[in-house]
Amino acid sequence: MRAALVLAATVLLAGCLEVEQHPAWRDGAYDGKPDQLPQQAWFHGDRLSWYARIADRNRGQNEYVRTFHKGGQP
Repeated sequence: MRAALVLAATVLLAGCLEVEQHPAWRDGAYDGKPDQLPQQAWFHGDRLSWYARIADRNRGQNEYVRTFHKGGQP
């Protein structure tokens, strides 16, 4: 009986500890700071430079190019 009472109290109190997880809205729009795109934050808005940097990074992580039997240097 005591275990059932403790279990019921635990279940009832679990819902009371839930915090609000939705962002603040004002006049039907999100009321927060807008996020910058990566090319705006790091490359002063130069989108082509950003994409070139991503392409270079992807080429550097390609395992097939770095293996000897696929044309890589020993």
